[in-house]
Amino acid sequence: MMKLKELLHAIPVLQVIGPLEVEVDTIAFDSRQVQQGTLFVAVRGVHTDGHLFVGKAVEGKAVAVVVEELPEHTDDAVTYVQVSDSAYALGVLAANFYGNPSQELKLVGVTGTNGKTTVATLLYNLFRQLGYHVGLLSTVENRIGEKVVPATHTTPDPVALNKLMRQMVDDGCDYCFMEVSSHAIVQQRIVGLKFAGGIFTNITHDHLDFHKTFENYIKAKKKFFDDLDRYAFALTNVDDRNGNVMLQNTVAHRKTYGLHNMADFKAKVLESHFDGMLLQIDSHDLWVKLVGGFNAYNLLAVYSAAILLEQETSKVLVALSEISGAEGRFETVRSKNGVVGIVDYAHTPDAVENVLETIKNLRHEGQQIITVLGCGGDRDKTKRPEMANVALKYSDKLIITSDNPRTEDPLQIIKDMEAGVPVEKKKNTFSIADRREAIRAACHLASPGDIVLVAGKGHEKYQEINGVRHHFDDREELEKTFNEQ
Repeated sequence: MMKLKELLHAIPVLQVIGPLEVEVDTIAFDSRQVQQGTLFVAVRGVHTDGHLFVGKAVEGKAVAVVVEELPEHTDDAVTYVQVSDSAYALGVLAANFYGNPSQELKLVGVTGTNGKTTVATLLYNLFRQLGYHVGLLSTVENRIGEKVVPATHTTPDPVALNKLMRQMVDDGCDYCFMEVSSHAIVQQRIVGLKFAGGIFTNITHDHLDFHKTFENYIKAKKKFFDDLDRYAFALTNVDDRNGNVMLQNTVAHRKTYGLHNMADFKAKVLESHFDGMLLQIDSHDLWVKLVGGFNAYNLLAVYSAAILLEQETSKVLVALSEISGAEGRFETVRSKNGVVGIVDYAHTPDAVENVLETIKNLRHEGQQIITVLGCGGDRDKTKRPEMANVALKYSDKLIITSDNPRTEDPLQIIKDMEAGVPVEKKKNTFSIADRREAIRAACHLASPGDIVLVAGKGHEKYQEINGVRHHFDDREELEKTFNEQ
């Protein structure tokens, strides 16, 4: 419980109607969560405007409301606070309400198109290996020490974020590693948080349904680094053509990592196999359990961040050689007759290309690559033909199927993907809307020694169809089919 006056600290207020000494028990931006003692914040969202529900919040016994526009009629029992940006205000209010927990942790954010989950999870695993109590906020799951808290968004809303971090602090966590999505940056979900550092992995074609243009997408990622303070570090992938763009205006300590260009932290892949690879990081050789050039970048980012967080180099290298990656990222399953199944979350053209390029470099002569791939519904449609085209660049056979169709017709999504299939590759392309049947077909097409990649869903244990989530696990389906053969 806090007084409204205290909660408004560091928020530019335009006007107040009513007393500021009222006690606030909870903060909500969804009027359905309002109860007696709630401060309701009217936020303008993508699908609706919280200002439309101010009346409902007042009916629900809210003690105060924060708005950009005051309603025509006010209630004497409620305090009204007018601000210029209620989304910004929500972030600061949430941080103040939970005692600014990010200031009591070393919080590191990871942003980029691909690799966010892997880098954040590897950092969590690494620092636990080093003996620290650690928190994790990721697409796959949130963790407070060893306790798992299910994740619903890549980056939670400000109230949920600060609540989780307060629990981390109270549980004794020293560090928190979190994914920072471009949506969260634009929607100001991370406002009010103090970051010890930020990591940029890469940026490729994705989320244009939300950002509209690639330039806007880049600006969203860049804003995260622009907002870091001078005590934080800004670590960027210098091999990505937009890597240095992220550092242009930041006052944070600028650091770079890369495999090819001059960088503060360097790595090289010496050997690569299906069960791991030999890396050279800053002149130190180590064997790691992850595979592929994209994971060499992920591991280098993790190593670099650990050194910037003042960890001992030798201990970091030993721990890196012992830890595993995130669930659903290049997970392998083998059949009795030697077919290699790989489950990966790759759901952008660049991620699909990275995974398939890795597989192609690892396969032996005569091994076929058979890929099962779909695209999500109600998301960026422009990448659909590109996804199919990229997959066929490396695959001997492609089965186009459903991912999470959501409210779209799966057959239309498949049709959009088929537009990217070159004429000469059509005979090696099959369309099967049922994902389970698509996986089964891929396994039956495979001969001993062949490689079956099931891409797009990775760690997800569901398939979303018309607003309903049905249990579905790519790894489970692969294992079931392999056991039947």
